[in-house]
Amino acid sequence: MNAPSPSSPLAVERDGRGKIWSYVRHKWLVETPEESVRQRYLCTLVNEYGYSMEQIDEEAEVTGRGSGNARADFLVWRSVQEKGANRSPLLVVECKAENVTIRSEDYWQGDNYARYSGAQFVITHNERETRYWRVAHGMMPKSLEEIEGVPHADASDKEIEELVKRLKVFKEDEFAALLHKCHNVIRDQEMKDPIAAFDEIAKILFVKVWVERDLRAKRCRENIFTVGVLDSQIGDNPLDALFQQTKNHFKADQIFGEDDRINLKHETAREIVGLLERYNLSDTKEDVKGIAFERFLGRTFRGEIGQFFTPRTIVEFMVHMIDPDKEETICDPASGSGGFLIRFFEIVREKILAEVDESYREFREQVEADGTYSDDEKARLLRERYEKLQKTVTLDLGAGEESLLWQLANRCIFGTDANDRMARTSKMNMIMHGDGHGGVHHHNGFLNVNGVFEGRFDIVLTNPPFGASVSPQSLVSESDLGSVSPEAEQRYRTAYGDLYEESQARVKAALGKPIASLFDLPKSPKGKVKTEVLFVERCLALLKPGGRLGIVLPEGIFNNPTLAYVREFCEDRAYVRAVVSLPQETFKGSGADVKASLLFLQKFTEEEASRYQTLKQQSEAEVRAEYEPEVEAQQERLKGEMEDAKEAKDTARRNAAKKELKTYLSDVEAQMKIEARARLKGRFSYPIFLYEADRVGITATGAPDQNELYPNENIPKGVEKTCLEIYREFRENPEAFLLDKGGRHSTSAKSASVGESEEKAS
Repeated sequence: MNAPSPSSPLAVERDGRGKIWSYVRHKWLVETPEESVRQRYLCTLVNEYGYSMEQIDEEAEVTGRGSGNARADFLVWRSVQEKGANRSPLLVVECKAENVTIRSEDYWQGDNYARYSGAQFVITHNERETRYWRVAHGMMPKSLEEIEGVPHADASDKEIEELVKRLKVFKEDEFAALLHKCHNVIRDQEMKDPIAAFDEIAKILFVKVWVERDLRAKRCRENIFTVGVLDSQIGDNPLDALFQQTKNHFKADQIFGEDDRINLKHETAREIVGLLERYNLSDTKEDVKGIAFERFLGRTFRGEIGQFFTPRTIVEFMVHMIDPDKEETICDPASGSGGFLIRFFEIVREKILAEVDESYREFREQVEADGTYSDDEKARLLRERYEKLQKTVTLDLGAGEESLLWQLANRCIFGTDANDRMARTSKMNMIMHGDGHGGVHHHNGFLNVNGVFEGRFDIVLTNPPFGASVSPQSLVSESDLGSVSPEAEQRYRTAYGDLYEESQARVKAALGKPIASLFDLPKSPKGKVKTEVLFVERCLALLKPGGRLGIVLPEGIFNNPTLAYVREFCEDRAYVRAVVSLPQETFKGSGADVKASLLFLQKFTEEEASRYQTLKQQSEAEVRAEYEPEVEAQQERLKGEMEDAKEAKDTARRNAAKKELKTYLSDVEAQMKIEARARLKGRFSYPIFLYEADRVGITATGAPDQNELYPNENIPKGVEKTCLEIYREFRENPEAFLLDKGGRHSTSAKSASVGESEEKAS
C-alpha cells in the first residue's frame, strides 16, 4: 500500500478498507474511533498551530517512575532541533473519542505525562470540545490550571512566558465586564438609555454568534466580524447589513421584527466590533458565556430587567429536585432570562452524552474481549458502532429525527414571556449556552401558543412575577392569538394533531373575554386576582398526568388563611412532594424584597385523580349524611320560628330567625367542608418533605455565599447532608423519616422535617 503525500492543508487520508494513515509514524493504521480523533487533531496541530510533523511524536512512550508502558497521543517540541536533542517537549496532547464534558480530573494521565516529560502545556481533546492547561510543576500532581490556549509554532519566548502567566481569560466576570464596556460605549457615544443600549448589544452578539457558527461549520472561510472587514464594506451601515443577514437566518424563530436594525453610527459599531472580535464565543464554554451574560444583564438592569432573574443556585437546586431525563419536555410560562430551560438543556444533554459514551465503552469491552475477531474486524465493528452512536448526539439538522440532542434542543424545550425584550433575552441566553431557543415565544404565559398548551409537559419549572394582578379589564386580544409561519403551523398539526387544534380553538373562542375568566381559581370574575395564583393553575394545567412542577411562590400562598382555596386546589390535583422555605434576602439581589418558598408538586395520573375524586365524594357524602339530622332539625326549628313570627307580625323576630338560619347553614357548610377534607386526607395520606433553608448560595447583595441546598464546594460547616441529598433519601424511604411525632429525622440537617398530607403543606 503506497504512502500518501502530505497535502496542504494537511488532510486525513483513508484507504477505503478500514485503514487510516499516520503521517508521524509513516504507516497505515487500523482506524478505530480513537485513532480517527487522533489523526484529525494532528491536522489541527499542523494546519492551525503551524507545527511540522518533524516536531511531533505520536503514541510516544513516556518514561518515569510508575509509568509502565504509558504513551501520550502526541508530544510536541518547540523545534526539530530540541526534539533531536531529547529536550523536554512543549506540549502533551491527550485525545479521546468520548463526548462528555472534559474535566481536569478525567485527564490526570496528561498531567502525569507532562510531569514525566517536563512539558509546560497539556491539550485535552474529544469529539465535543478542546481545552488547554498549564502544568503546575511546583505543585502536587493533578494541579492543572486552565488557560486560554497554547503557543503556536512561531511563538516567541516572551509570548510563551505571557501565556504561562495568564489563566483562561474568558472567565465569567471578565466576559461580563467586556459586555458592560460595550454597553457603556453605546450609552455614552449614542446617548441611548440603558435598555436601548442593551438592545443594540443583543443584536451585535447575535451577529457574532451567527458568523462564528458559519466559520465552525466551514460554510464561511473568512471571519467577517472584524474591524478590517467592516472598514472594507461599502455603505453607511455595514454592520446593519450583516445583522439583516443574521436576522434572515433566524427568521423562523421570530426573534427580531421586520423593521429591526442596528441603529449605531459607524464609529460606534467599529469600536464595539473591535472589542469583541478577538474573542471566540463558539470555543468558549457555554456555561462561561451564559453566566457572564446573566451577570452583565443583572449589573446593567438591576431593578428593571434584573427582577426577572432567578438566582442560579435556586435554578440549579430546583432542576435537580425535579431530576429531568431524556425525552421529557419542559415549559416555563414566565421564562424571563431562560435560566430553568437552559439548565434543563445542559443536564439532559450531559445525561444523553454520558449514556452514549457508556454504551460505546461497553461495546468496545465486549469486542476486545472476544478472541475470534481480527484487529481489522474489531476496528470495523467499533467504527460502525461509534458512527451510529454519534448520529444520536449531533445537533446538526441533517440528523433530523434520529438525533437525541437535536430532539432535545428543538422539540423538548418551551417557554413564554409576556415581555418581548425578555423573550429575546431568553433566546440569546439559550444560544450562548448551546441552543434550544426555538421553543421560546414572546407571548402571554396564561394563553396557549404554538406548542405551549394544556396537558403537554412532563416538567414545568418557573418563577412567576409576584405582586401584580390581572384585572377584569385584561382581555384576550387579537395579538394574543399568536402568529406562526405556515410551515411551523403544519409541523404543530402533524406533531400534536387534534390537541393542537383544540388548544388554539380555546384561545380563539376566548377573544374579547377577561383572561381571568378562563381560570377556575379566581373567586370573583369582577375583582382582580394575583398573577401568582393564576400561574399556579396554569402550570398544573400545562402538565401531563404524572408531570412534575417546581415553582417559586411568595410565602403567603402557603400560610395566608384567605388563600386556603389555592392550597386546596393544588391538593385536589397533585401530590405535594416538597416545600422548601428560602431566606428573606434570597431575591433582594434581583431587586425583589419578598419571602418566598419553593413548591414541588406531582400531578395525579388519571388513575390517581379518579381514586382521589372517589374518596373526596365519599368523604363529603359521609359527613353530609352525619350532619343531615342536625341540619334538618335546625332548619325545622328556625323555619317554625319564622312562621310564628310572621303570624305574630313580629318582623324583627322573623328577620332574626332568618338571619340565624342563613348563618347556621353557612357555618355548618364550612364545618362539613373542613371535616370532609380532613377525612379525605386521612384516606389519601402521604408524607410531604419540608425544609427551611438558611444559606442558599447568594447574599442580599447578590454575592456568592455558602449553600446548603445541593452538593457544592461551599457547604456550610456542620451540614452533613444537603437538602437535595436528604430529599432523595426521603423519596427512597419516607418511612425512615417519620421517627417521632414531630417528624424529625435524626441524621438530617437541622431544618428538614416531614409533614403528613392531612396537615397543611406550610
